[in-house]
Amino acid sequence: MRLAVVQTAADPDPARNRAAVERLTGAAQGAELVVFPEAMARDFGAPGSPLTEWAEPLDGPFVAALQASARKHRTTVVAGMFETNAADPRRPYNTLVCTDGSAVVGYRKVHLYDSFGFRESEVITGGELKPVVTEVAGIRVGLMTCYDLRFPEHSRALVGEGAELLVLPAAWVAGDRKVMHWETLLRARAIENLCYVAGAGQSSDRYCGHSQILSPRGDVLAAAGDGEAVLVAEVDPDDLAQARADNPSLDNRRW
Repeated sequence: MRLAVVQTAADPDPARNRAAVERLTGAAQGAELVVFPEAMARDFGAPGSPLTEWAEPLDGPFVAALQASARKHRTTVVAGMFETNAADPRRPYNTLVCTDGSAVVGYRKVHLYDSFGFRESEVITGGELKPVVTEVAGIRVGLMTCYDLRFPEHSRALVGEGAELLVLPAAWVAGDRKVMHWETLLRARAIENLCYVAGAGQSSDRYCGHSQILSPRGDVLAAAGDGEAVLVAEVDPDDLAQARADNPSLDNRRW
């Protein structure tokens, strides 16, 4: 499977973000899966800002734009949005959407970013504790978002459901050691789970960028710096199977 990771900065204007999805999906060099960052439909805004105004249902304009782009470019697209929450309208979900142009799979972020002085739980509702895995071009794809990366049990649950590729859209907030944490944890999740990992970060002064695609052995197949970029790599199921045969640590687990 040909995989593309898009690193870009979400705009405060949702219409501009929908246009960016179309433009950058077209720049993904015929990839069968294109992964955009967290909060691609509209940036978080100032820390602690209410997000209700920017939340949409899964049949709203952002998902419609993803579907149209996926159909036009004959691919599957993953991107982050704020999803309306009827039970608590003041705290929408932070949702990843995966669509091939028709079917829509959603994952609501489980681990909310209540860390480093931030309180995402004040403006976002956490999702159900259930691993979300879908299939794209014959590859089992596990969905995670940003802060989920710091919880190895989350990725292990996805691999337990058959994930061969973990996609991780993020708006990884910049700060001391944050790029090091991001790159280290992406590589750790690949090595310990013997799976491909695609980290798609937002690029702006506020976020870290440094998106990466990693192999099941922890090799960096493609990497970005701070600015807008489109990374492309191949996800090879035969190589994944060989990596797991060489190092059968998933079979050797005792806990």
